[in-house]
Amino acid sequence: MIADIAASPHALQMWITLALTAVVVVLYVTEWASLELTSLGLIAALMVLFHVLPVPLQGGQGELEPARLLAGFGNPALISVLALLVVGEALVRTGALDSAAALFRHPRIGAKVGLGLALVVVACLSAFLNNTPVVVIFIPIIQSLAREIGTAPSRVMMPLSFAAILGGMTTLIGSSTNLLVSDALSQMGEPRLGFFEFTAFGVAIAGVGFAYMLLVAPRLMPVHQSLTGQVTRGGQQFISQIVVPQDSALVGQTAVAGHFRDLPDVTVRMIQRGDHAELPPFDDFRVRAGDILIIAAPRAALAEIAARHPGHLHPPTGADTDLMGERMRSLDSEAADTAEAGAGMTADQLLVEAMVPPSSRMVGLSLEQYGFHQRYRCVAVGVLRRARMIRARLSDIRLEAGDVLLVQGRPHNINRLRAERDLVVVSGSSDVLPKRDKAGLATMVFLGAVALAALGLVPIVVAAVVAAALLIAFGALNLRQAVRALDRKIVLVVAAALALGEALFHTGGAAFVAQGALSLIGASDPLVVLSGFFLVVAFFTNLLSNNACAVLFTPIGYGLALELGIDPRLFAITVVLAANCSFASPIGYKTNLLVMGPGQYAFMDFVKVGLPLVLVIWGAFTALAPLFWAL
Repeated sequence: MIADIAASPHALQMWITLALTAVVVVLYVTEWASLELTSLGLIAALMVLFHVLPVPLQGGQGELEPARLLAGFGNPALISVLALLVVGEALVRTGALDSAAALFRHPRIGAKVGLGLALVVVACLSAFLNNTPVVVIFIPIIQSLAREIGTAPSRVMMPLSFAAILGGMTTLIGSSTNLLVSDALSQMGEPRLGFFEFTAFGVAIAGVGFAYMLLVAPRLMPVHQSLTGQVTRGGQQFISQIVVPQDSALVGQTAVAGHFRDLPDVTVRMIQRGDHAELPPFDDFRVRAGDILIIAAPRAALAEIAARHPGHLHPPTGADTDLMGERMRSLDSEAADTAEAGAGMTADQLLVEAMVPPSSRMVGLSLEQYGFHQRYRCVAVGVLRRARMIRARLSDIRLEAGDVLLVQGRPHNINRLRAERDLVVVSGSSDVLPKRDKAGLATMVFLGAVALAALGLVPIVVAAVVAAALLIAFGALNLRQAVRALDRKIVLVVAAALALGEALFHTGGAAFVAQGALSLIGASDPLVVLSGFFLVVAFFTNLLSNNACAVLFTPIGYGLALELGIDPRLFAITVVLAANCSFASPIGYKTNLLVMGPGQYAFMDFVKVGLPLVLVIWGAFTALAPLFWAL
């Protein structure tokens, strides 16, 4: 059979295609050229090859034309992945997952239990969401829990990434890999994979992976002390103030061990009520409307207050005591200012850091004396002074050279601030505040899309695109943010991999490789072949893009299935499970790269912890496959 394929009239095209495959594999692994450039070059090379040396399609209906090679850019699986990236970005920008995530830091649960629950929830969320934003959200939570436990971040960051990967192998939309395998299967004339078709098997394997992470991985995890506190302001405390309005959730609250329930990660240094100043501890002190809370908090905590309690960090201007009236007038003024700036402006609120230089006219003046809000239409919500901790109202602090202000404002006002000489906006410190008022909408749209796709009422691509369109239309994120959520690497790598899959299939290259693999394995037992095939795919997914592995190995698995006379869907599901085993290298999956910095990992740390996990899951697959499939 191998000799027949090698002697076919189109053997030259097959050998060239296989050579291109080898070159692309080397370039993907070494990254001598960028993934995008390699992918684009591959598509161009295939188009030239089949223009000069045409190849008929396997069914005999036409030739392998450029339009078919470029069809990957409009592939429904790729469109579904991109739309789900937009939906995930909306969930992040609205803070829809933050409330649930904060539960794991609840004192009644305990840090160790909270850490375990957090990893389980990450896996569950990753079964239905793109796992990159899920990991981004949970990194600070896991870091916080690690500090409470007294362990190094390096011992918990890798399990966070692995939990997301394990969760992604349980449903059809858990990973872009799964969708691509399903689509590649349909292109070969087979029905697409069902939403929950491999969930039971995937959950069983994920369970084995979790057992490894709990029982074995802790003994292998490196202990690296995080450098975050040395190179960032993450642990430094800004002085700020909260003026409590009538309708605030803080009204009526009392402190427990010096902390208020709605102000996590915040130290209240003083509470001013009229002419009286209350100092800690605040035993039996009940907050009233009009109280001014002088607080010290890291930037992340102030950003959370600004998003969850809009206006609380905005001090009243002048002597006006009508708190809500003053804030409404301030908001109306900003709305009018936005309208004057032009219809193209976004309503997003930014949070940036700005330093007071020695030559600034602000030195020696308070924010109110300088007229900061009137000048810039922005609000200073905190001040950081390295020399000492201050216990005074924010509006009364006389600024010094080197002070860092935490400033909230609309994008066009922040841009205006950058042009001023009295302040230097710190590069890279700009963050968009979550739109908490859209969190419920984003959650409902996401759950609705998942439900419709899971029940089979609409195709996944329809549910995902409609969900993304609704979230943009209703303001959960704007069009620019949606475009930024798209990953060009995914677009080009997937399109190139789909084109190469087409070329391998129609030139006979996939069948040739399948025959070679079958002869190397030297057995006709389906379980042995499936097990060997799983190990090969799991090896390559740690070197290549998992998306590329999914599309490259699906046609090879299809060819093996035809040779053995068994259901090709079993090989497709094997590709799904094996291509998600990206544990043994940081380049194997995006979430591994995300946790490298916080965990201070080296490349070999992933090999040390992740390679045994790959082997454990391979063993679990081999042992469990006969229980789920009739082999």
